[in-house]
Amino acid sequence: MHVPESDRWIATDLDHLPENGLRYEVLNGQLIVNAAPKPIHQWVVTELRDAIKPALPPGAFALLGVGVLIGDDEPIPDLMIAADPIPWTDRGIAADQVMLAVEVVSRSTTLTDRMVKPVLYADARIPNYWRIETNRFKGQLPGESLPVLFAFVLDDDGEYQLAHRAPAGEIVTLHSPFEFTVDPGTLLP
Repeated sequence: MHVPESDRWIATDLDHLPENGLRYEVLNGQLIVNAAPKPIHQWVVTELRDAIKPALPPGAFALLGVGVLIGDDEPIPDLMIAADPIPWTDRGIAADQVMLAVEVVSRSTTLTDRMVKPVLYADARIPNYWRIETNRFKGQLPGESLPVLFAFVLDDDGEYQLAHRAPAGEIVTLHSPFEFTVDPGTLLP
């Protein structure tokens, strides 16, 4: 196994790791290793990408599982919307090209998706962050059906503010970073 040259991992260290079905990210200088996602996770991500593509403005692309280059870190959102020009053969997308980062929370990524990644994305000034909860969660409202979509918009102070909370069965129109209407329930098989 590759060992970093210093006590911190950096994004370029990922080039030396094996392609073995695991997902490697660098968050705050730490190597994060996750197993391949469950089918339900990938279904939701793919359905969201397919639903969002017709709403994309010209020059924007929906990318699955591609890293965001934030200094020496490289978090990998489940879905990102990035603006042209896309460096198609490079390892990741510069944070200033990312319009939206989306995380679909899995049991194994709960803390990272809710706490760590939003801070990194906000510090990198990514204007929009969406989180989709597919499992029961603390703070779930009585009668609220899964999945629940949380859409956050970056404010002038560099903090994400909740713009929309939409459970399955509720049609919501999001206006940032572009207009998009969805019922989160349609993302499930």
